[in-house]
Amino acid sequence: MTTAPHTPAADVLAELTAVLAGMTGVEVHAVDAERPFTFLGIDSLLGAQFLSALGARYGIQLPSDALYEHRTPAALARHIAGRLHAPSAPMTSWSPLRPVRRPAALAVAADPAGLTEALRGQLAQILRCAPEDIDPATPFTMLGLDSILAAEFIAGINQTWDLTEQTALLYEHPDLATMAAYVTARVTGNAPAAPAPAPPTRPTAQGPGLDLEALLDAVRDDVLTIDEAAALLATR
Repeated sequence: MTTAPHTPAADVLAELTAVLAGMTGVEVHAVDAERPFTFLGIDSLLGAQFLSALGARYGIQLPSDALYEHRTPAALARHIAGRLHAPSAPMTSWSPLRPVRRPAALAVAADPAGLTEALRGQLAQILRCAPEDIDPATPFTMLGLDSILAAEFIAGINQTWDLTEQTALLYEHPDLATMAAYVTARVTGNAPAAPAPAPPTRPTAQGPGLDLEALLDAVRDDVLTIDEAAALLATR
């Protein structure tokens, strides 16, 4: 019996497999490192959490499409090991994805055009396109910003500008121009933080009447079970 060689990729794979097993609720030995993540129970939400956990563990930023480019645990482990052992890239004077200290953030925010370009650069890195390909007036949904990429974009904004926004911000500011105006106002202290979405309420049989549409929404949002909804309907 031949023993597998001890390599940096093998070390990464062992830890990666343990994280994957813990997130999917299986034994470590049940994880086949050569099977695609889609067959191992990793959906888009778990995938984002998985990449976030690995990024925190190894101190690197893994883009949201890493699981598409490296479709198996073995392939992803080789990619991470390669990044960990690659020569360090020279530092540039400023990167749009690097945290900015508050005085520098204020200086950039004082120039709305500069802040727009900074956000444009962040978005271009996420969408893997050139900044000039992004029209600030084009809605994010038309640019291909799905829920996972949106979360990455907002996380980058929070990290760079020292904010604590939620992804729901993209519904209120649906394009780069309006988002830049909001971030400018937030950084310079001229706008309040966006309110957190209110938690859904449970419909009751009390009051002036039972709203059937609200009841259906409660079932769709997992606030009520079908049996609970039926019981409320029976009281009408």
